Amino acid sequence: MRGFDHPMARLLAGHADFLSEATCRGRLILVKHYPGLLLSDAASDIVHGELFRLHVPDELLSELDMYEACGEGFPEPTEYLRKLVEVTGADGATAPAWTYIYNWPVTDLPRIETGRFLQH
Repeated sequence: MRGFDHPMARLLAGHADFLSEATCRGRLILVKHYPGLLLSDAASDIVHGELFRLHVPDELLSELDMYEACGEGFPEPTEYLRKLVEVTGADGATAPAWTYIYNWPVTDLPRIETGRFLQH
């Protein structure tokens, strides 16, 4: 996300254009010092994030997959799975967006009730 002092945030800032804030249906959990997204069908379960247009999608997604240690070549089950998820932009329009979904057991992991990682 913007405003995060992290190598992946800087990579994204240099190779993608910020489009808008966005939401998806889901629950956000605190894994350690980082979040995990769990998808949900409940209308009340909302996670807040940001929507970007990638300049060279295949290359940047490959870099992000390496960081998240998911995809081909990583032992399964991987901690995250990259999936297309329907998101809602600030203007109310919906679109599919690549999103990393948490894929390991979540027993006893605390939920970030606001759905906003940077404000937890």
